[in-house]
Amino acid sequence: MRFMVIVKASRDSEAGVMPSTELLAAMGAFNEEMVKAGVMQAGEGLHPTANGARVSYGGGQPSVSRGPFTLSNDLIAGFWLIETNSLDEAIDWMKRAPFEDGEIEIRQVFSTEDFGEALTPELREQEERLRAQVATR
Repeated sequence: MRFMVIVKASRDSEAGVMPSTELLAAMGAFNEEMVKAGVMQAGEGLHPTANGARVSYGGGQPSVSRGPFTLSNDLIAGFWLIETNSLDEAIDWMKRAPFEDGEIEIRQVFSTEDFGEALTPELREQEERLRAQVATR
């Protein structure tokens, strides 16, 4: 099972405050442990929303809003993409993350099997072809 672990934004992350050397070292050690265990597939920190934009759809025409955005529980400061056998295993890994405060959210990523008959053989082949192309980059 694949999970996206979403690290929620904070006042510091939105202000562009970079983590300390100690936190970077602890995070590096944690990430290395997950890589060696075959759990971590990706992980990145994100720039503050002041450097981002939102695209909203509706009324036939997309509209764009540029950041910064008001600090709320839906802002993201970073993420991991991990693969574990269960949500409980993902939770166990994230309990070990070297955070002193803040919040993360763990969400399961859909697999092709989750889409059932709506994912026709042609669409499945397209999905597999695109994933193979992404993997070779």
